[in-house]
Amino acid sequence: MNKAITDGLVLMPPAFAGGLDVWSSEDGTPGSNTYDGATNAAFVPADQDFGGCLELVKTETLQKLRYMGETPILPGCYLRVTAKVKAVTGNLPGVRIAGWAGRANNTHVTGLTEVGTTTTLTSYGEVVEVSAIIGTGGRNGVDMVWGTEPIYGHFGLDLTGSKGGVVRIDDIIIEDITSAFLRTMMDWVDVRDFGAVGDGVTDDLAAFAAADAAAAGRDILIPTGTYRIAGDLTLENRTRFEGTVVMNDNERLVLRGNFHYADYFDAFGDEVVAFKKAFQALLNYTDHESLDLGGRRIELDGPIDMQAAVDNKTTFEIRRIIRNGQINVQASSNWDTETHTSAADYLASNPLRLTNVANIANIPVGSLVTGNGVGREVYVRDKNVGASEITLSQPLYGPAASQTYTFRRFKYALDFSGFSKLSKLNITDVEIHCNGHSSGILLAPSGETFHLKDCFITKPLDRAVTSHGNGCQDLQIDRCRFASNEQSVAATARTSIVFNVNANDTKIRDSRFQRFGHTAVMHGNGHLIVGNHWFQGDGVTDGPRVGGFIFTDPNMKSVVTGNYIDNCFFEWTNEHDQAPDFSSEFSFGSLTFTGNIFTCNDVASWFNWLVVKPYGPGHYIQGLSVIGNTFKSLNGFIDRIESVDTTHADLDYTRIRNVIFEGNTFNGINQPTINPVTLEFTNSTAASTWTLDVGDYLPFGGNARTVSSVVSEGNLKNPSGQNVYLAPSAFPNAGTNDDQVQLKWPEACTGTVLVTARVDKPV
Repeated sequence: MNKAITDGLVLMPPAFAGGLDVWSSEDGTPGSNTYDGATNAAFVPADQDFGGCLELVKTETLQKLRYMGETPILPGCYLRVTAKVKAVTGNLPGVRIAGWAGRANNTHVTGLTEVGTTTTLTSYGEVVEVSAIIGTGGRNGVDMVWGTEPIYGHFGLDLTGSKGGVVRIDDIIIEDITSAFLRTMMDWVDVRDFGAVGDGVTDDLAAFAAADAAAAGRDILIPTGTYRIAGDLTLENRTRFEGTVVMNDNERLVLRGNFHYADYFDAFGDEVVAFKKAFQALLNYTDHESLDLGGRRIELDGPIDMQAAVDNKTTFEIRRIIRNGQINVQASSNWDTETHTSAADYLASNPLRLTNVANIANIPVGSLVTGNGVGREVYVRDKNVGASEITLSQPLYGPAASQTYTFRRFKYALDFSGFSKLSKLNITDVEIHCNGHSSGILLAPSGETFHLKDCFITKPLDRAVTSHGNGCQDLQIDRCRFASNEQSVAATARTSIVFNVNANDTKIRDSRFQRFGHTAVMHGNGHLIVGNHWFQGDGVTDGPRVGGFIFTDPNMKSVVTGNYIDNCFFEWTNEHDQAPDFSSEFSFGSLTFTGNIFTCNDVASWFNWLVVKPYGPGHYIQGLSVIGNTFKSLNGFIDRIESVDTTHADLDYTRIRNVIFEGNTFNGINQPTINPVTLEFTNSTAASTWTLDVGDYLPFGGNARTVSSVVSEGNLKNPSGQNVYLAPSAFPNAGTNDDQVQLKWPEACTGTVLVTARVDKPV
């Protein structure tokens, strides 16, 4: 680069032959004294070494010679000032290039180096050349580093030492030698050319901004060094980091030209800091919708507080994506679970509050709450230290009015709990490898459409994904794989859980869940659970199993379709109800199972895949469809596919309605479950009352509430063997357990009938 050529920049001062009125004996500023008519200066037209030159008698200890023209100083441009001098008579002086730095308002920029190296003349008639380089950046070989504040200079030379000597000076040369520092056809600008120092102390913010402004589509080069950036910085052009930058946590670096994790790693030289800074920029309008980790692996020895990384935002609801990388958790005490026990009061009339909480200041938000009468996956959503109150994620079904609770705060690799609301954040193609040291992701307390897609969360210590509030609204998990840290542990001894839900409308699709304590604990309704495979088997012979999906909202309004449910069961409860006894609410219902594969292997014979567990009396089923599923038991038969867990209460079988079990296949199941069920009954002894037992087929051991049809197969015969043509009266709810049907005929008869009975009323 040469500005004199490319931009027509005039650098050369005029020859002395043109007159001495533009040559100052002071600093070269307007109004300063010149050598025009001075008694100690004269133009010599024909010197044998120089041709025309200036002869100067040294009358001052510091004799100055400055060109009064304003030689421009441009960022990235380097000037060399050269002078040839010889001593004629008298004392031999020292010679050096010198200048005066000026601002736009024509004031002096102080504190800069404005002289070059001094060369002492040692003989008469010997031509000595002196030179110095002036530029904005502190590059090797630059004698006067002026930064970006001066915009021009007055250049010339100084004669130092004793007075009385006579010297002759050839025409002074000022030339652009930027090409000595930069490639002639460069595609980048160097921040040093704009005043960056890179000593880790000096604030280089302005230099970076100036370099970005000048780049005009070229890359910005940040050479080796440590550059302190004291403030927010946005770079529009691409960057090349050979050195690193240091910034405060609340100061943002936005790399719009090349917004990738690798560039932030190059910028900061630390994997975790780079990730935090890149995420900070992602939420501060980089003009990019995603942060690409570039397949990089980030070693993590402690939780990342994702909101603290952003600092200036507690709410964000614009779609953003983190994609394509791995977070690898290292062993560290930073992952240790915090455990606190505190006494507190609870009233069902204030179902989401613990009051009078002892030691509340020490209880972290996001803690799992356990104690008598507390359902699964209840968390501290918020706390009010002044009021000694904790806000819960779910109500409690039956604690004492005052009791002691345990609060356990798991540590998560990515902790979003500091946001008050976070929506539309996607994590795609990322593996969080917890290594049994940490949990995976803690959601914000509020928000919607948090989306995990094509992700792996492997070996979480306690939880893979936790919601301690309603940040799980419309949670989406697609094509993800979750593998527990408890592979070799018996199913009943496992404690880890993949995810929990407190809100509505989740979509769990095409994912795989391997050997956790529970796969999911789900409240809310409107869920779609489609195409997944979860399995929770172990090596225990005839072993018990635990719930895979735990539904805690009795009226789910949800669909379970096309899944592979392996060695675990659905448990359907109302444990997140502060008044678990049935009152006027919707009871268990609005749930559909279609086209699923249910399998188990070497389990106890009393194992069931569908378990309803009411936490209070009076509940019933009011809408359940189990259609077109496959049930198969390997290495041993099981009794049936469904049951009621009566630990707390039984169902009210007199109120069951709208239940369908049809089109299912049963292998290794002693007793199929069918509703409505059509059975063939043969009565060989003439009787006017036939009692038919249909109860084994009816779901959940329920009552035979309805007889929808009775059709004779062949002829009915009276005791004399004659054909009779009779229609019976059907009486459901017969027998001690109300699970039989009675047919009363007008006269005693024998024969075969097909009876269709139901456990429910259709409407």
